[in-house]
Amino acid sequence: MSAGRGITITPIRVGELAAVRMPIHVYCIDHPDGRILVDTGFTELHPAVADMQPNIHPLNRQDFDLGVVRMVMNTHLHFDHCGGNHLFPDVPLYVQRQELEDARAQPDYTVPEWVDPPNRPLRYVTVEGDQELLPGILAVSTPGHTRGSQAIVVDAHDGLVVIAGDAAVWSGELDDPKTEGQRRIVSLRPKRVWLSHQTEPWTPG
Repeated sequence: MSAGRGITITPIRVGELAAVRMPIHVYCIDHPDGRILVDTGFTELHPAVADMQPNIHPLNRQDFDLGVVRMVMNTHLHFDHCGGNHLFPDVPLYVQRQELEDARAQPDYTVPEWVDPPNRPLRYVTVEGDQELLPGILAVSTPGHTRGSQAIVVDAHDGLVVIAGDAAVWSGELDDPKTEGQRRIVSLRPKRVWLSHQTEPWTPG
């Protein structure tokens, strides 16, 4: 896996879960082969998640060009990570096979119509374990938060950068990793790790 120069990663805040005081971030990767979006936030409120008191700043209401996104990578399919998938009906959405199966089969796992919008089929591409998706961009299986969680590993100019979704909810978890996914991320010896609900990246001590 090698690409390095020419890849940039930009965090985009798309909301907050006020009940638990958590920001929600998605990540834009600008790659020589095109723009990649990691997770999609959500674009509307839903009774199933009202207890989290969400405030949303959807991508389609920000200064963000949806039309240039070449691919979407979902770290997992909980509501705050897949609720904007419908904005990309013609773009491949990469997700672990286990994650897509669980999201479709398990009650209360997510908001089902955000995974599979009625009358608007999405182009899911299932991943089995670890897979290089573009030069310098690797999907890595990180079970723990969900069985089918994945992290996106980027070969950036200054070292490996991991976009880890909810593999850790707060940065301190990676100082003493407990789950298989957390241990996997730390074993990569990344330069930094971006998490969905933290504003600053984790860096190894």
